[in-house]
Amino acid sequence: MFFILITIITLILWIIIGTTYLKLHPFLVLFAASFLLGLLLEIHFVELFKLLFIGFGETVQKIGFLIIFGTIIGKTLELTNATSSIANYIIARFRKIPLQFKIGFIGYIISIPVFCDAAFIILSKTIKSISLKSRIPLKSLGVALSTGLFAPHVLVPPTPGPLAAASNLKLENFSLLIIIGGILAFILVIIGSTFSYLIYSKSRFDANLFVDQKHNNKFPRVKESLIPIIVPVILIATGTLFGNLNTFKNLDLMFSFLGNPSFALLVGVFLSFRLIKFNPEIGLKYCIKSGLYNAFPIILITGMGGTLGLVMQKIPIENFINIYSFDFSFVLLIPFIIASIFKTVQGSSTVAIITCSTIMYPFLTSFGLDNEIDKIWTILSIGVGSMTVSHTNDSYFWIVSEMTGISAKKALKYHTIGTLIQGITGIIFILIGYKLTSLVNFI
Repeated sequence: MFFILITIITLILWIIIGTTYLKLHPFLVLFAASFLLGLLLEIHFVELFKLLFIGFGETVQKIGFLIIFGTIIGKTLELTNATSSIANYIIARFRKIPLQFKIGFIGYIISIPVFCDAAFIILSKTIKSISLKSRIPLKSLGVALSTGLFAPHVLVPPTPGPLAAASNLKLENFSLLIIIGGILAFILVIIGSTFSYLIYSKSRFDANLFVDQKHNNKFPRVKESLIPIIVPVILIATGTLFGNLNTFKNLDLMFSFLGNPSFALLVGVFLSFRLIKFNPEIGLKYCIKSGLYNAFPIILITGMGGTLGLVMQKIPIENFINIYSFDFSFVLLIPFIIASIFKTVQGSSTVAIITCSTIMYPFLTSFGLDNEIDKIWTILSIGVGSMTVSHTNDSYFWIVSEMTGISAKKALKYHTIGTLIQGITGIIFILIGYKLTSLVNFI
């Protein structure tokens, strides 16, 4: 059993060293980890390569289209100024709500289809303009936006991290993950907005941070901007609710087809193309090309994560678990801690989620986390762990620092602390939710 523990620790150390100190691409690191693990487990050479190909192929087959369609939607919304249209609408409404909370909510909506780093760059001009008009310090609004974008990025599909985790843990109830992940992300956005509001009370306005911004007035209407986001979510939810009624067979099949996540996102892709008329210079071809360019590296990493997971299933985990006793009331702290270590050491939330979910899959049955709701809590635990914390080795940290004009020292003080608070708050809510659902199941 000592060998099993040493094997897992060696695997984790190699992934951390490979991605940070050696600065190798995560695809190569995960491939080497899969191969090394196979050798340590004494899997026959031919069988090992068969596992590598099968694991990669099955994972890409399952979520490849989801990642491609999701990135195309996000890129099209970005290029057609639809994200700015949504932001401007939210700012103009809800006048009695403090700006920090409105900006956090903007981040919550936009980060679901758009990567958080790209979304922050897009919206940085908007928050600079708002800061000038409102005289609220940019660092306060910047933290509201950075934390607002970060939470759904790691918790709500179709962003690649939680999508890959759902695939690695063989989750079937996709809609329930969106619902629970969306609720938790919204809570964490409020936490981040509250923290940024407290920063405002201790901050001074600095007009030197700003330059004049030119705005493109050719924005799509907010309804048109939201349709590519809302319609796929409705289709997936409808398919889950009505696809298994077992009343009218043909009707059930139709709802199951319409609610298939790949089909739902494909519908979202076509709906997003309607926005190209607001920026005809980019063209349909460029939107697709940009989306594929963003999707390809993620598919590679996700596929190799699935490969590592398949090889890890050969580890005799059950024997190890049976020898040692665990307090299963806090078992979800394990994926949280592993993900937070990966995030803090190597910087990428997506890599942390993919790697941690791969490691966790063989443990699910032994830890009693193999039903659908517990898999969701595990995915969310990994997600909030991957928030904890964003600092100097994270590209998102530097985007927040550079685009708001604040020093690295202040970014560590505000953005990094904000992500730490969100992560700790998130795991507390997850432990409470896990305990409550366990009681319901028991009853």
